[in-house]
Amino acid sequence: MNIRKIDTRNKKDLKKFIQFPFDLYKGNPYWVPQLREDMRKVLDKDNHPFYQHSDADFFLAEDNNKTVGRIAAIDNSRSNSVNNLDKVFFYYYETINDREVSGALFNAVCNWAREKGHSQAYGPKGLLQGDGIGLLVDGFDFVPAVGIPYNFDYYDRLVKEAGFEKKFDYFSGFVDTSIGLTDKVKRVAEKVKKRSGFWVRKFETKEEIMRIAPELRHVYNSAFEGSEGFSPVTEEEIVVIAKRLLSVADPRLIKLVYKEDKIIGFLFSYPNICRGLQKTNGRLFPFGWFHIMRDFKTTKYMDSNGIGILPEYQGLGPTAVIYTEFEKTFREFDFDFVEIVQVREDNIASLGEASNFGMDWIKTHRIYQLNL
Repeated sequence: MNIRKIDTRNKKDLKKFIQFPFDLYKGNPYWVPQLREDMRKVLDKDNHPFYQHSDADFFLAEDNNKTVGRIAAIDNSRSNSVNNLDKVFFYYYETINDREVSGALFNAVCNWAREKGHSQAYGPKGLLQGDGIGLLVDGFDFVPAVGIPYNFDYYDRLVKEAGFEKKFDYFSGFVDTSIGLTDKVKRVAEKVKKRSGFWVRKFETKEEIMRIAPELRHVYNSAFEGSEGFSPVTEEEIVVIAKRLLSVADPRLIKLVYKEDKIIGFLFSYPNICRGLQKTNGRLFPFGWFHIMRDFKTTKYMDSNGIGILPEYQGLGPTAVIYTEFEKTFREFDFDFVEIVQVREDNIASLGEASNFGMDWIKTHRIYQLNL
């Protein structure tokens, strides 16, 4: 068995790295492929905006010329600098159920980290804010939210056997759509809007949203500054993130809270089109787009993976406005299943606010760390 760093300009290497999870999860009813073209963009060091400020390398585990594992080592210099940290992230971790293969992959990451002068390995965490994070450790019998990792149940054991320990968990779960917000919360929301001048902006087209991407970058950076592993989003990166979001979004499900002409909060929800994505084999053409569009029109699942408020407005009422709009959204579009995605276990405020809907927290994703 051999571990090697791939040449990201070599088409055969790219194909092997991208293809491996398709082979590993073949026949699995829950795994959802990433579009191959999107993965190629991640591996394109000449054009992806992440590589303007940071670095990453990608490794394959091979046995008799057969791929048996893969992993990425990511040196996010902006995240380390902003948070005064000294860590390398791992991501795109996929492996057969073999301790030796998994251990060798992590050894490659740890050696890479030491060469970069870092003292900790941490993850799974991707290149950009908004990438799905963590390994799934509970909730294996459910289709994931769009863009959120799915993996086999043996991954947690293999990661621990490589010496990693839990850092913290993220919870995802389904809203009980039969339980709505109390009249009291709705009254508070209306009073807050009248008293404070908050108002909600809705959208009809994706072009409208792209035009305000620079404003969203400021709000996103301000709302999540100081959170674990946070890295400020650059002007170039917000375009990539916005395009990725809008590729699976119905603009009518995206809402922003304003005070006068300033964005102070956001609600990002989108149809869960994972069943359509499963039928694409990671390709839009020739027929993948058809499966995605059909699922886009018929899915009864909605994901909500972005609720944020500027720090200076937290506790002043916009939360009630956000959650009132959240309920209006899933009722207006008649979604039967609504998932709130990846709330960190120590985010007591968000967990408490979500409990207003009778949450059933059914999925857990875990972040790990290892001191080198």
